[in-house]
Amino acid sequence: MQRRRFKRSITVRWAVNTLGLVVVMLILAVFLILNVARNYYESTAEQYLVSRMDTISSELSRFTAESAYRSEVRNIIEQFTEKDRFELLCLSDTGRVTLTSSGFQPSDWLTTDDLKEAETSDDGTFFSNLTLESGEHILRYTKLLPGLAREYSAMMIMTSLDAVDGQMTEIAIVLTAVSAVIVLLMLTSGLYFVKSIVLPVRQISDIARGYAEGDFSERIEKRSDDELGDLCDSVNYMAGALENTEKMKNEFISSVSHELRTPLTAIKGWSETLMMGSDQETLEKGMRVISGETQRLSEMVEELLDFSRIQDGRFRLNKTKMDILAELGDAVLIYTERAKELGIDIEYYEPEMLPFVFGDPARLRQVFINIIDNAVKYSNSGDRVAIEAYSQGKNVVISVSDTGVGIPAEDLPKVKQKFYKANQTRRGSGIGLAVADEIIEMHGGSLLIESEEHKGTTVLITLPVYDDKS
Repeated sequence: MQRRRFKRSITVRWAVNTLGLVVVMLILAVFLILNVARNYYESTAEQYLVSRMDTISSELSRFTAESAYRSEVRNIIEQFTEKDRFELLCLSDTGRVTLTSSGFQPSDWLTTDDLKEAETSDDGTFFSNLTLESGEHILRYTKLLPGLAREYSAMMIMTSLDAVDGQMTEIAIVLTAVSAVIVLLMLTSGLYFVKSIVLPVRQISDIARGYAEGDFSERIEKRSDDELGDLCDSVNYMAGALENTEKMKNEFISSVSHELRTPLTAIKGWSETLMMGSDQETLEKGMRVISGETQRLSEMVEELLDFSRIQDGRFRLNKTKMDILAELGDAVLIYTERAKELGIDIEYYEPEMLPFVFGDPARLRQVFINIIDNAVKYSNSGDRVAIEAYSQGKNVVISVSDTGVGIPAEDLPKVKQKFYKANQTRRGSGIGLAVADEIIEMHGGSLLIESEEHKGTTVLITLPVYDDKS
């Protein structure tokens, strides 16, 4: 039902906004063309009537004798050659018709006020446009004569406009037909166009609902290289990203569950062992295991909380002027013994001094611990981890490199993404690097990872030097 309403709404909007506007414009255009054409035809007819009457008036103006004037008037009317198209009449000073070119006395409708209107006009002429009771449409022009004879005081020439009306009707029919064809073509092409939009949008909507329900298996077919095609690419890309995120989330849940279960199992096992009674050596060993696994759990929970704060925008730094070597040295010290137990050699090249940085000591120490922990975690017995700190221009650089398993080239761009783990056989939640990268970025620095599979990994942390002027 929602899809059908959506389709109707697009069609209705198109019909109102586009087709409706075109129909209105066509109607206005038809009326405008008909009005211009009628004005043109009527103006042409008026110009002809004026020209014909001016010629007659010019001929009569040559006569000064009344008798000759009368004779010429009768001669002009009786010998009028355009009787088939025009009617020429002579009016007395009272408005009565005294002569007609057709020889027939007109009906009473002709005794109008045209003569009075002509007498009161500035140029002694008057046009009238009227429709008779019979329905005939006529145009007539009245002009005052020199007035040598009272019964021949004015002449009137008139013509029927029925032919013009017929021509207007034909033009109106043609324009209406053309407009109908235009509307029909627009309707056909418009509906096809709307359909070409609605159907892909419906497909996108249906597939997007599947994405919302967690089914990312289906992809949208791209049928055009326009904006809809770009939308299909974007949705497909989004689906791929969501699918990867969902996959990483599931792997993260599985990994975290495993990470939690391992220390909890160790704590539970040693607790039960110690409860059964043990010698001093076993007691000390058990307490060391319980303490270590508890610390591991605490670090994992803190890492998860940090990630949650970053996602929610609640992550804050307490920056101060600090000695970076103090925090780095503590982190190295923490892992020296642990690495030795695993058969991994840690080499720390500590400079005598480094410029101060402006940062959060606890958070930077957390980053160093995470990076060194990864170096140890992804190394095997006999491998080496080298840690070095040095200044480079206006930056302090911390380098942590190992000769461990390395990272495959296809996984390297993704290792700083949340939940991503390039090696599922090693412990870890997959969010440590994401948190570390966020912390370094918040300090205005960068965290760069270079790696080659089976050869090792190098992590370069760059932090800006503290500026007393800032």
